[in-house]
Amino acid sequence: MTVFIASLFLPKTIHFTLPGTPPRGAASEKKQPGKAAKPAPLERQPSLFQPPQDITPPVTPTDEKKPEHAFTNENGLRVHIPPGEPGALRAPADRSSPTWGGRADQPMSRANSPPPPLLIEQSGLRAKAKELGRRGVTQPRSLARSDSHDRVFAHADWKVVNADQGNGGLRNAAEAAAREGKLGEYQWVGTLGMPTDALKGTQQLQDIQDTLATEHDMLLVNCSDKDFDGHYSHFCKQILWPVFHYQIPDNPKSKAYEDHSWKYYVNVNQSFADKIVQHWRRGDVIWIHDYHLLLVPGMVRKKIPDAKIGFFLHVAFPSSEVFRCLAVRKQLLEGMLGANLIGFQIHEYTRHFLQTCSRILSAEATPDGLQLEDRFVDVVNLPIGIDPVSLSAHREEAEVKKWMDIMRDRYAGKKLIVARDKLDHVRGVRQKLLSYELFLNKNPEWRDNIVLIQVALSTSEKSELDATVSDIVTRVNSSWANLAYQPVVYLKQDIDYAQYLALLSIADALMITSQREGMNLTSHEFLYCQDGKISEKKHGSLILSEFTGTSSLFGGNELSVNPWDYRACAEAIKKALEMGDEEKERRWSRLYEAVNHHTGSHWFTEFMSRLDRVYEEQHRRDTLSVPRLSMHTLVSQYTSSERRLFILDFEGTLVSWGPVNQIIPVSPQRTIDILNDLLLDERNTVYVMSGRRPEELDRLFRRVPNLGLIAENGCFLKDCGSPDWTEVADSDQIRSWKESVRNILTYYLERTPGAEIEDRRCSLIFHYKSAEDYEAALRQASDCASHINDACEAQRVHAIPLDGCVLVEPIDWTKTTAAQKIFADLRSSLAPDEHHKSPVDFLMVVGDGREDEKVFKWANILGDEGTVKQVVTVSLGTRNTEAKTTMTQGVNGVLSALQKLASLA
Repeated sequence: MTVFIASLFLPKTIHFTLPGTPPRGAASEKKQPGKAAKPAPLERQPSLFQPPQDITPPVTPTDEKKPEHAFTNENGLRVHIPPGEPGALRAPADRSSPTWGGRADQPMSRANSPPPPLLIEQSGLRAKAKELGRRGVTQPRSLARSDSHDRVFAHADWKVVNADQGNGGLRNAAEAAAREGKLGEYQWVGTLGMPTDALKGTQQLQDIQDTLATEHDMLLVNCSDKDFDGHYSHFCKQILWPVFHYQIPDNPKSKAYEDHSWKYYVNVNQSFADKIVQHWRRGDVIWIHDYHLLLVPGMVRKKIPDAKIGFFLHVAFPSSEVFRCLAVRKQLLEGMLGANLIGFQIHEYTRHFLQTCSRILSAEATPDGLQLEDRFVDVVNLPIGIDPVSLSAHREEAEVKKWMDIMRDRYAGKKLIVARDKLDHVRGVRQKLLSYELFLNKNPEWRDNIVLIQVALSTSEKSELDATVSDIVTRVNSSWANLAYQPVVYLKQDIDYAQYLALLSIADALMITSQREGMNLTSHEFLYCQDGKISEKKHGSLILSEFTGTSSLFGGNELSVNPWDYRACAEAIKKALEMGDEEKERRWSRLYEAVNHHTGSHWFTEFMSRLDRVYEEQHRRDTLSVPRLSMHTLVSQYTSSERRLFILDFEGTLVSWGPVNQIIPVSPQRTIDILNDLLLDERNTVYVMSGRRPEELDRLFRRVPNLGLIAENGCFLKDCGSPDWTEVADSDQIRSWKESVRNILTYYLERTPGAEIEDRRCSLIFHYKSAEDYEAALRQASDCASHINDACEAQRVHAIPLDGCVLVEPIDWTKTTAAQKIFADLRSSLAPDEHHKSPVDFLMVVGDGREDEKVFKWANILGDEGTVKQVVTVSLGTRNTEAKTTMTQGVNGVLSALQKLASLA
């Protein structure tokens, strides 16, 4: 069995050594596959932490250098590139490419950026633009390149090195799981993170692909530069990333209205799916990662219906109000739903996803996942973590200890607040600096005694945020700095890994003010580095935005802040600095315990085990896998039993017509006769369950005197032979939520001409099948169900979209709770010395609807535990089911089977 781990970027990439290139670290060493390269000294970027004699008050940062290219990590985790590798703190390449392919040791992109909008492609304007380009008016860089560039890279020496882009948390988690023996054979599926058009059709690219596959267990996905640029730089970064982080596309600068990049997103996803399908073998596991590949699960499912597919989203998932702004919202959701198991970092994102699918796809959402027409998709929240073993090893390196000594001298007597963020609107760097400025204004006693060190990974485009942050830094430093002190140390470039670990180890506090973030693992690394194993025990405070996924793990032991509340953030800084040692240690110990529990290895293995489990359950519940009911076996079980209980659904099981909202004047005579025949045997107890009102069921079954009845899906119960109904549900609670829900239903009723509200004793139904505009009514019904589930969750009520209606009913009283009460009452009717025995030795449950599934599950558990000797669960529906058997003959088959059993009496 092989586990395919599909992520946009492979953990490895390729560096070329070009003829005449001056030495640049290990990249300058010529390397053919299989030959060792001599490590060369690492050329570093200017360091933030120079020895004390080199102190110079910094000037406002400029944009002269842009060290970050398009593929920096997005999960807050620092990727360690070993010293001597070309990816380690390289100097910025002198290229003008705005998004991709800006490195001297990798090919240049042939893509035009941005890609042309569809309007140009579908008109004569495109031809005119090409003509102008040929005349030299506006010639794209990609068209101006000569073939010499391609020839150079097609024959240049190359080597495989660790990539500094991609998901570092995922990479570390997989390596940790493999190291601990929890992950066997696995292969990465992804791109090199560099342009490859210059290598297309060459032996060079084939050699690279073969080397990655044979020596590194990596399958290379080759995408054209045009497809990749449109996919990543435009659709992912300008549409998906902002929307997933609550930057609604109605912003004037949003690119969401442009649909020209969607086709490139589809193309890249299809390339991934094709590569996986090509190498998949029965028994393999496919695990797809992050928002770059949302369509891949559905694409793979289409080609391999039986595949075991997991999907995990590493970023936030927004509320339905935000997600529905996407023009391709339905396609994205359907792509994700190709997986067997979908994972999110925290419960909030799971809930948003379920509500969004319910609202946009009208899918039935349950606490465990989504019930689709033909299958069930499990949804889980499982936070990722760090790899403490690897981190501990790196902390012992001499380079880390050297930088710790340098920084202790550099900042002697100062309290250090540290931060490392990407410089975009999501990370809240501006809010952090303004809060720090406010803190210094309000607390003059701390001036000269505190330093905020902000490492900012700048974006590849100049922005207003760049200028704003620089202005704030300049203002703060000009207000309180002197020749020996500056309150803010600001570096718009990354620092090397040893400096990073040293900084976390000696810091007094880490400050994270993200406006929205899937999971910030920098906070985990900070807490782990504060254990005092390589320095004095700091037990520094963690100031953490409540809008990060990590905040849900820490139980309030961090200093939680709202980034938009500058006063509260300033107070948190003050509290972090003035907190007593005892409180610091208590908070840190609890935080450290959470970090040690939620490790990357734990996350990886837990998701894989859950995927195995849900796949088996889903496969077992598939109607094609569930066997047909054997009459021979049924008769044998029936005749060998002495105390029998039948729980039979009404609509769709005992009668083949009559929706719940239409009155059935009388039950078919055959149904009445068969029920009476069954009840002639005193060993048989029969209950019929329905969503109808008690008075309706009384009228329908008045000629079956000893029949037990369950009305309104479990809210009312009538025991066998009893003339009276028992209201099982809490009438006061029902009245309470009905008042709230009725107001919501009325709101949507006024906007849906032709719809109506049906008020039952324990439920409300919004009927819209007769609406004047059915499509508009369907959208209103989806919004209505989502609104109720959001607003009334605490009242223990849920709205379920059904065919032509929305059913609103209580969560605490169902057909299952009614069945449990029946079973308990039968047990209590036994003699006192027999209460330990099961009241029945034969239990048969037959149904066809979604509300019957939980009754099947309850009955199967009784059988599996041995509480009931013979359990028969039968489903007539076409959806996947919890029942152990199915029946394809429908109502006629059920009546024939019951008639056969009745005749045996």
